[in-house]
Amino acid sequence: MPPEPSTSPENQGVPARWWSAEGDKAVCWLCPRYCRIGEGQSGFCFIRANHAGALVSLGYGRPAAIQVDPIEKKPLNHFMPGSRIFSMGTAGCNMGCKFCQNWDISKSRQDQVRSVDLSPRAVVDRALELGCPSLAFTYNEPTIWGEYAIDISRLAREQGLKSVMVTNGYITLRALPEVYEFIDAANVDLKAFTEEFYRKVTLTHMQPVLDALVALRKRGVWVEVTNLVIPELNDAVTETRDLAMWILDHLGDEVPLHFTAFHPDFKLDNLPNTPRETIEAARLEALALGLKHVYVGNVLSGEGSTTWCPSCGRAVIRRSRHRIEENLVRDGACPCGRKIAGYFPPSPVPGKARRGGAPDLQ
Repeated sequence: MPPEPSTSPENQGVPARWWSAEGDKAVCWLCPRYCRIGEGQSGFCFIRANHAGALVSLGYGRPAAIQVDPIEKKPLNHFMPGSRIFSMGTAGCNMGCKFCQNWDISKSRQDQVRSVDLSPRAVVDRALELGCPSLAFTYNEPTIWGEYAIDISRLAREQGLKSVMVTNGYITLRALPEVYEFIDAANVDLKAFTEEFYRKVTLTHMQPVLDALVALRKRGVWVEVTNLVIPELNDAVTETRDLAMWILDHLGDEVPLHFTAFHPDFKLDNLPNTPRETIEAARLEALALGLKHVYVGNVLSGEGSTTWCPSCGRAVIRRSRHRIEENLVRDGACPCGRKIAGYFPPSPVPGKARRGGAPDLQ
């Protein structure tokens, strides 16, 4: 049974981090927007607000979406493959993507969504109860509720659970070390590879995302990259090449790249679905340039969902959608002995497995 909606009084938020006072404004420097927020107002993300002259987080302890997912759905193909992950998100977002596929929560204020009261301790206990070895901060942009994510991931690490960010990467380098202190893996959505796309379609800028990706790799966070391929906007083969070459040069040839197919949604319902041929061609182009692990998503593809050994060419992990059909990786290596980049735990992780899942509040 799903938990009851929150019946607590109007949420005044909890004290926020990563801000400073500037006159009567609270200047938030968690993300590169640097919102200057007046009394009684919120920032672009909707859930960081100026209350009585101080910045507060309205999303702390109030998830609006909870679900147990296959970890491949994040998508993460090289981090605990085949496991289940306790996934959660709040309201709001710090980007303005016109194609957002979770716009019902990401474009809402906290008081406009059905939410539940769930403390960091309760989140970790629920994940353990459901037999999930990891937690994902996802569905909307988790950067904007960084205080909540930090407290959950700290407790999760104490209990032997891993923590994952599914993020747009729009965070300042000043805040990143704290937000990611207890984060083990991240899937970063690199929306496109032109500043024009970022400025016009997401209402942000590209360089901070690139900077965050490099910083995460330097910190030792396991990183996988997703690129949603949208017809007429970012599907040119030249852009695919530029994106793949940047990953190759700045992140390395073993960072997994996922090309996923667009379907019409939110403000871009006038564009067609991405043809399967476009997605497959992007994968082959990235492989030809030297990336070793390139996947496709939102389309059926046997080869494009399989993990291949870079040395012997063997299919070491076969998938059907988000389900593992065969996994030959042992001790993090192919049967030929070649190490496969990623995190492949040798044995089950903490948590009492049981049927069922957490409630889906979306």
